[in-house]
Amino acid sequence: MLSKENTVIGFIGTGVMGKSMAGHLLDAGYQLTVYTRTKDKAADLLDKGAVWSESPRDVAQKADVVFTIVGYPSDVKEVYLGENGLIAHAKPGSYLIDMTTSTPSLAKEIYEKAKEKEVHSIDAPVSGGDIGAREARLAIMAGGDDEAFLKVEPLLNILGTNIVHQGQAGAGQHTKMCNQIAIASNMIGVCEAIIYAENSGLDPETVLKSISTGAAGSWSLSNLAPRMIDGNFEPGFYIKHFIKDMKIALDEAKRMDMQVPGLSLALSLYEQIAEKGEENSGTQALYKYWKQS
Repeated sequence: MLSKENTVIGFIGTGVMGKSMAGHLLDAGYQLTVYTRTKDKAADLLDKGAVWSESPRDVAQKADVVFTIVGYPSDVKEVYLGENGLIAHAKPGSYLIDMTTSTPSLAKEIYEKAKEKEVHSIDAPVSGGDIGAREARLAIMAGGDDEAFLKVEPLLNILGTNIVHQGQAGAGQHTKMCNQIAIASNMIGVCEAIIYAENSGLDPETVLKSISTGAAGSWSLSNLAPRMIDGNFEPGFYIKHFIKDMKIALDEAKRMDMQVPGLSLALSLYEQIAEKGEENSGTQALYKYWKQS
């Protein structure tokens, strides 16, 4: 058991989701040290008692467990495998948990490099967006050794309500690809349903009362469709990051010689809306594709 008194937790990446996640660990009574490229994004955590670290290297040298949730696989690679990265400076026996949506192959590489240093590595991407992070209701899909997973599971339970160990290194990332593939086509359907309701003269909010609890129900329909209707396109999850995820899934599907027409269509639509300046909007801004066309 990782005791609160003797365990220092590091957290790298305090963006839309990471800030809330780090806050839950701090609220649970753990010592927390944080690093993010823009220090201002960690201001609230520092005010609540977190300690600032100057680099991933600094985090690794202080912490017994390190969580990361950054932007892209290139960021993950830099944070973990760089000269001043986590693996080069982590304490033997420590635990590294990457919650970024990244590539399965990179997760496996990090696992192998960490193992050489007697460090435990787990890939544990999440689903649930800003709401899930804020309310500690994330779905967490983990890959890594059984023993390491069981050791950090109590910490994961602070962040989410659906924590599943999917298998060995890379299994968490593969599971997240399944998640993103399912969301991709669903988001097209959610947008078209709202646009159809509006065009037919219905009140879309009233329509949601009927369809969100029936067979059409989904997380996106319940949580993102209301934002579309309200004209709220602030990011719970950035379009630019969803495009990154879909490209990873598409590459993995190609390696398996698998056709993914729904994913391909969704990626095309999101790329078009991103080209119109919406890359930093939330994924619900796909709604604008129909409004602008």
